[in-house]
Amino acid sequence: MVIAYWILAGLLAVVYIAAGGMKVAQPPAKLAASGLAWAGDFPAWSVKTIGLLEVLGGVGLILPALTGIVPVLSPVAAVALGVVQVGAIITHLVRGEAKMLPANIVLLLLAVAAAWIGFLTWV
Repeated sequence: MVIAYWILAGLLAVVYIAAGGMKVAQPPAKLAASGLAWAGDFPAWSVKTIGLLEVLGGVGLILPALTGIVPVLSPVAAVALGVVQVGAIITHLVRGEAKMLPANIVLLLLAVAAAWIGFLTWV
């Protein structure tokens, strides 16, 4: 189970740190031009906050479990990232962006799996 958690958590951490870092570092107009159309319709602070939450969630998947300091926070981070994906799914449904849904659903399922395995491992 621990190996499965590290595979899931590592994959999710890379994805979320990269995606969140991009949202934090680039202006919403540039993100919208690069394919994240929703970013152009949200306030800059909102896009930056989502990006920051993704980066913190990605770090939270790894750091507590790796250091052994309150390792239960790692699956809690997975739950939080699942909530972020539910918000993304709702946003894309409302905006009629169905082509984005498969990626969001896969990330949601991976986050749920990481949370489940993490809670079994560290609680």
